[in-house]
Amino acid sequence: MNLKNKTILVTGASSGLGEQICYEAAKKGAIVIVCARRIQLIGQVKEKCSELSQNDAYAFQLDISDSQSIERVHEKIKKEVGSIDYLVNNAGFGYYEDFVAFEQEKVREMFEVNVLGLMLLTQKVAIDMLEAKKGHIINVASMAGKMATPKSSVYSATKFAVLGFSNALRLELKPFGINVTTVNPGPVQTEFFDKADPNGNYLAQVGALSLNPNKLANKIVKQMTHPKREINQPVIMEIAARAYQLFPKVGDFLAGGIFNQK
Repeated sequence: MNLKNKTILVTGASSGLGEQICYEAAKKGAIVIVCARRIQLIGQVKEKCSELSQNDAYAFQLDISDSQSIERVHEKIKKEVGSIDYLVNNAGFGYYEDFVAFEQEKVREMFEVNVLGLMLLTQKVAIDMLEAKKGHIINVASMAGKMATPKSSVYSATKFAVLGFSNALRLELKPFGINVTTVNPGPVQTEFFDKADPNGNYLAQVGALSLNPNKLANKIVKQMTHPKREINQPVIMEIAARAYQLFPKVGDFLAGGIFNQK
């Protein structure tokens, strides 16, 4: 697989899965655009991408919850880099709490980042892709968007929204040669859980179900030249999500028991 000189924009790219997607794309010769809020980190990721790709790499500070930040960065990219071949909407975060105790400010923050910011950036890039008559949009959702579990009510709601948005967008853009892929991972071994689960119990409890971000990033980048409708990992959670739809009572048992480790 060769992504030589293909331009790939990754949000939430300062660490975790987003950072690893940048590196995997760079290894294939891509021109990587690293976007995230933490400016002190995105510069480091950019430099490593350039070393791996022996090609240009860029870093732009982006607050995906801020529409003006999205507007500004999009314009900078168009002027300084050019058209985007692949957009990876990876930025997102969550809190695991009982909904009755959930602060509404946290609800707003999660929807602004996980849904509204993702949609605004996607709209701007999709318009450019329509003009070019090519492109690939990859939205990182979650298995939580397929099978909700206790204490993930708000996070699951945001990821259900991303799934619904992605499914409709795929149909809208397909006639124009633009692909849309949804990535639905289970728990990934990243700093996501520093905020979502500050007590640090969840990853330890799920054990073998947790995903290595390097391996998942490799799988995502491999699919860039062989577009798929969805990437679902791990397989056991994909099977459980399908069972959830076919056998709701069994699904509730699994979601409230085996997969409820928060």
